[in-house]
Amino acid sequence: MSAPRVWYLVRDFDLGRDFYKRLLGFDETFVDWDDKWSRLEHGSMRIALAEGEPAEGGVAMVDVDDVKRVADKLRDEGVEVGVVLELAGQMRLVDVFDPDGNRIQLAQQIGD
Repeated sequence: MSAPRVWYLVRDFDLGRDFYKRLLGFDETFVDWDDKWSRLEHGSMRIALAEGEPAEGGVAMVDVDDVKRVADKLRDEGVEVGVVLELAGQMRLVDVFDPDGNRIQLAQQIGD
């Protein structure tokens, strides 16, 4: 089974790559310097970044161990972070936004 894939367009390719790698913990597995796009992975989530004008599209869901801790860390880094939601004691979710406004959803399983 293929891992999920989402494409994000970013205005500044290097800034976008840094955000996903340094702040969200993605591993970069491929870079095409000529066409300015890269492939990044975090657990089972695979995304691609390409230089261009951001547009609405898919949303990557990234599993984390502690949504509240990660949200606080990202806020401290100046990242736009939404409100942490808890769904029926089973899952915590929070939306975060990259420098170009692309939405990423962080998820934590909390139920048995």
